[in-house]
Amino acid sequence: MLENWVVMPTCLPLVRRRCHACGAGRFQASGKFRVNAHHKLLDVWLLVLCTGCGDTAKLTVMERANVRSIRPELLARLHANDVVLASELLQDPALQRRNRIALDWSGAWRLDTGGSDHLDREVIDIAVRFTARIPVRPVRLIAEGCALPRAEVESLIKEGSLVSTARLHTRLSDNFTFTLKR
Repeated sequence: MLENWVVMPTCLPLVRRRCHACGAGRFQASGKFRVNAHHKLLDVWLLVLCTGCGDTAKLTVMERANVRSIRPELLARLHANDVVLASELLQDPALQRRNRIALDWSGAWRLDTGGSDHLDREVIDIAVRFTARIPVRPVRLIAEGCALPRAEVESLIKEGSLVSTARLHTRLSDNFTFTLKR
């Protein structure tokens, strides 16, 4: 029987970027947008706050976009400071490249295993699904979900008792499955 685990965010991740004011390396996304109009052109920024000094920085979402080219529902979400939209935009690789940022997901996600009733079985088939692009080592997820130390998970991989088509020693943000035989 296939069990389903879900990796989901609990809050907005920290943004890794150097602060020009104090030199700190992390910013907290406020979930607020600034929309600035230049006649028929709009600039849109996502505001982030330095964790060191509280200074505000702007992440460019759109530059000089024609008002008519922006869907009305998107513009309404920007004006309403939609936190879900902020989360979606932070995870956009194009926005990350444009603003030269990376995300720090430490403490911003959780693993939902649906309970521990499957842990006593001899063979466990598990599908892990990510609801956001959260890079996590599968060894860490398996250790947390099965209530095992990481060293034991490593030894199970070496013995061949823990198998997967995914690479278990690298960070993944894509869905994967694994089988654990005890």
